[in-house]
Amino acid sequence: MKCSLEQEKIIYLLKIMSNQLSPKFERCTGISSSRYDLLYQLYITDEVTQSNLQKAIHIDGAAITRHLKQLEVDGMVARRRNPEDQRVTFVRLTDEGRSHIVNYNEERRSFVQQMLQGFNDEELVSLTDMLNRMHDNLKDL
Repeated sequence: MKCSLEQEKIIYLLKIMSNQLSPKFERCTGISSSRYDLLYQLYITDEVTQSNLQKAIHIDGAAITRHLKQLEVDGMVARRRNPEDQRVTFVRLTDEGRSHIVNYNEERRSFVQQMLQGFNDEELVSLTDMLNRMHDNLKDL
């Protein structure tokens, strides 16, 4: 199937938006989207193994280790070894990390509202449906 001009525009816009999303998210919220995802996952799961956290937020092992080391230095997460298996590390939010993620959630909500300004509820449902279908199609490639 040949790509139409509209299909070319869609892929171009998605690429441009993808390139802009992370830096603008970080500028508006004060935290990278990867760190936000990591902290939010800890916020909703309480304590989790580092490997399960890595899988939940879809980043590689080296990246999760770098993020966690810095967040630990900043006092936002605590890590501990499993006494029964020293290869396993548990991670949890500290009280300071918990208060930060609450603030980051507010900043994130504001960012999303600004990004989707002017869309009505029906358009948001339709956009969500279309993006989900595109995501599913990508899985099949």
